[in-house]
Amino acid sequence: MYIKKILWAVALIGLLVFGIVAYYIYHAMFQPNTAFNNKEAYIYVPTDASYSEVREQLKPLLKNLGSFDALAKQKKYTTNIKAGRFVISNGMNNNDIINSIRSKNLPLRVSFNNQNSLEDLAGRISAQIEADSISLLKAMKDTTFLQKNGFSPETALGMYLPNSYEFFWNTSAVQFRSRMLKEYKNFWTSERKSKAENLNLKPNEVIILASIVYEESKQKEEQPRVAGVYLNRLRIGMPLQADPTLKFAAYKLPKYQNTVIRRVLNEHKDIDSPYNTYMYGGLPPGPIAMPDLSAIDAVLNAEKHNYLYFAADAERPGYHKFAQTLGQHNRNAREYQVYLSKQGINR
Repeated sequence: MYIKKILWAVALIGLLVFGIVAYYIYHAMFQPNTAFNNKEAYIYVPTDASYSEVREQLKPLLKNLGSFDALAKQKKYTTNIKAGRFVISNGMNNNDIINSIRSKNLPLRVSFNNQNSLEDLAGRISAQIEADSISLLKAMKDTTFLQKNGFSPETALGMYLPNSYEFFWNTSAVQFRSRMLKEYKNFWTSERKSKAENLNLKPNEVIILASIVYEESKQKEEQPRVAGVYLNRLRIGMPLQADPTLKFAAYKLPKYQNTVIRRVLNEHKDIDSPYNTYMYGGLPPGPIAMPDLSAIDAVLNAEKHNYLYFAADAERPGYHKFAQTLGQHNRNAREYQVYLSKQGINR
């Protein structure tokens, strides 16, 4: 009888302990443990992060950090941190949170538009992924990579086609560069390459010309006509005489730093630079900006016409007047110069 009582007591104590453990496990694993009001919250776990770094990000998001710590240790997450961008949904329990931040790295959309230099591009990308601007710029300017893939320091910017792309947040600088090379190669289909050959241009040269077209006109419907003018000039050996190339050359000089050139003057035409297309024939050594895809296709599908000149249209800002003869062009140009003077734009 006495032994039975002892056994019953042990059993009851066991049940009580089991109940406490079960409650603790349930509380640690299955009780909601979020402390924010929004539908979702995101954490960004850097490459080689420690558990304490992850914990710091989680601290304002969780009600009970201690129960999370206990389960994270139990599930060996504390020694197996994964880098990336992870979502925590309102009402998640510790088990769901750990499963999410351990195995559900979420991609994001990385976008960039018409950056004027590799430095600008590196800054733009570093604001969106883990890689910093220094490592990105180093990867972009790597001469071994450039030579291997048919680029030079001057043409390197042309490899990056402005668009939106899906990346993981923890993408490295080299991984970003490799993906952009793949996108560049995918863009240059056999059809586009064939069109470039018909123009007697290489892909890099198409992008150089497209950068000039884009800087001349942001109007997509006008870009093929502008491209046609420059192709006509190249065909007959006439200098491109593109004003945007003068601005590009000027901005590289200390004299024009931190200035905005709104009116191209004769002094700009005297700048001795390979980008001065008044002084030097043919295409400049590299793109003067990152052209839109529309400008690249505008070159490849340039309008066939007999125009050799164009000038900004004072009556239609953003558009141009086209001419076949120098006399007609000079009249158009004078109209625009008068307009600029009336607006007080002298430089």
